[in-house]
Amino acid sequence: MLYALCFTLTKGKTMFARFRRRRLNPVLRDLLTETTLSVNDFIYPLFIRSGEGIKNEVASMPGVFQMSIDEAIKECDVLKELGIKSIILFGIPDTKDSVGSDAMCEHGIMASAVREIKAAHPDMFVTTDLCFCEYTDHGHCGVLDPVLETVDNDITLKNLGLQAVVHAKAGVDMIAPSGMMDGMITAIREALDNAGFAHIPIMSYSTKFASAYYGPFRDVAESAPSFGDRRSYQMNPANRTEAIHESIEDEKEGADILMVKPALAYLDIIRDVRENTKLPLAVYNVSGEYSMLKMAGKAGVIDYERVMMETLLAFKRAGADIIITYHAKEAAEILAKA
Repeated sequence: MLYALCFTLTKGKTMFARFRRRRLNPVLRDLLTETTLSVNDFIYPLFIRSGEGIKNEVASMPGVFQMSIDEAIKECDVLKELGIKSIILFGIPDTKDSVGSDAMCEHGIMASAVREIKAAHPDMFVTTDLCFCEYTDHGHCGVLDPVLETVDNDITLKNLGLQAVVHAKAGVDMIAPSGMMDGMITAIREALDNAGFAHIPIMSYSTKFASAYYGPFRDVAESAPSFGDRRSYQMNPANRTEAIHESIEDEKEGADILMVKPALAYLDIIRDVRENTKLPLAVYNVSGEYSMLKMAGKAGVIDYERVMMETLLAFKRAGADIIITYHAKEAAEILAKA
């Protein structure tokens, strides 16, 4: 009996020591690190509006700005110095209407931004968010069905195809449709292929939830719905099986990269999608997640930089290949010092 007890204690100590031995030396800890962050993981969002010399900080998102195209071009210089090679653009038009006409215009804010940024920075990888919420006077993600008072799926699909071709002609490197319309990847892929842009990849917002974490984004993008909400087309946060199904459907339709949005409260979904597809997987570290860390850091209740880097690492550990994040510049600076 005494022998058995001593054996158990010794065995327990040995098992404990095995884990501790691997953690004592910092070089060995680095050798055994399973998940790593790189500046190459990041896509940085930029919000573009017309005018010159405009760089308006958004109160709810410290460090995030609405910029005119000339300021965005300067920002790309900063990003490249930090090693960030990829951006995603959101447009804020001067005029909005019921169908989001500016989004489909070759002289609209997005097409103009793509042309000028690519002319100034041909080595910057430019993705455009493909949606209508910033461009419609009602703030919803497409043309409204007057009877159902929600987005008309089929009409919006046609307009998404038109929008994608306009962006492609302007010189975009990748299209990222975010409206959660059924069949949007098929419609966009056909439109791009028929217009001679079969080489343009599609990064689909394939599993996008109707989340409360988007609040600050609607301030910077000026895209809050004028009535109702987006729950008739974005996903129910309670639905796990449907979340997987949404992404797998977009893979079947021809998406090149899938995405889960938001990220922080949906790490289980990121892992679920990762285990059900071999496609590259992006996550969007959204505005509410960003602002919460910023405000908590300002209040002194967290070590902001450590929590930020731990959060980004969690996205990679859950299965993300790409992270769209407003933290990208700060994270790049920290990684450069590591």
